[in-house]
Amino acid sequence: MNGWAVETDELVKTFGSFVAVDHVSLRVKKGEIFGFLGPNGAGKSTTIRMLCGLLTPTSGRALVRDLDVAVEPEQVRSTIGYMSQKFSLYDDLTVEQNIDFFAGLYGVPRKLREERKQYVLEMANLADRRETMTATLAGGLKQRLALGCAILHDPPVLFLDEPTSGVDPIARSAFWDLIRDMARTEHTIFVSTHYMDEAEYCHRLALMYRGRVIALGAPAELRAGLSTHTLVQLDTSAPLETMRALEHAPGILDVAVFGGGLHVSISELNSGMEAIRSLLAAQHIEIRRFEKIQPSLEDVFVSLIEAEEKKTA
Repeated sequence: MNGWAVETDELVKTFGSFVAVDHVSLRVKKGEIFGFLGPNGAGKSTTIRMLCGLLTPTSGRALVRDLDVAVEPEQVRSTIGYMSQKFSLYDDLTVEQNIDFFAGLYGVPRKLREERKQYVLEMANLADRRETMTATLAGGLKQRLALGCAILHDPPVLFLDEPTSGVDPIARSAFWDLIRDMARTEHTIFVSTHYMDEAEYCHRLALMYRGRVIALGAPAELRAGLSTHTLVQLDTSAPLETMRALEHAPGILDVAVFGGGLHVSISELNSGMEAIRSLLAAQHIEIRRFEKIQPSLEDVFVSLIEAEEKKTA
């Protein structure tokens, strides 16, 4: 076996004339937390389903632990764990019944089932709620139970498709503690997410847009890609008017809404900030906050997606 847990080479998936995944090539290391990011409809879930042997690629190649997903889908499914954004649980079963069902589904040897069940109950903090109907669990507990069911057979590769969607921040943080613990024991975690704070937990990231990977690297590497720009936080009394005023001003590379203010990319710090002050003063717009900031991953992704949009405009 080579050093990659997951490999894709020019992977394509079409549905009629629609290209959902467009020549995606990736390499994911063993023991890596690999983040898969992008807006809805970018092709993330379709890619994950191909890697799990649930969809057949139209063309290209995908390997999971050296198993070809198009040729050996059953073997692929036996060596991975998969958790979808809908949790993949049966609400009309109890916690324990769900665990028993998935233990049988994943072929956990009978002599190990009780030990693995206890592990999941403790990991999910559900040891005293084993008889509780799954439908009544809070989102965070249901999420942890779903993760536990996905790893009952101790798979070396785990695919998580937007697993924290709709879950509160505290539950998301606890969930990511579990993911990091698994990575430390050489499990490979392939996870898609919408949340930029979660992206920071990943060793490497791929950003998908319109079926293609438009950026790939560690969080720090991707942020460094904006180092040629100076980014400033600008809060004013009239954000919309400010944005319109700056969009075509000389020296302004990009303007994006962040919270109640704006993030503005400028080509040169001092002259750029002075030009913005003069422009807004002429329009009687009050500046409330104006300072240089370090780019976040959200800044990086907004910039990359806007660059892609300009290519097709």
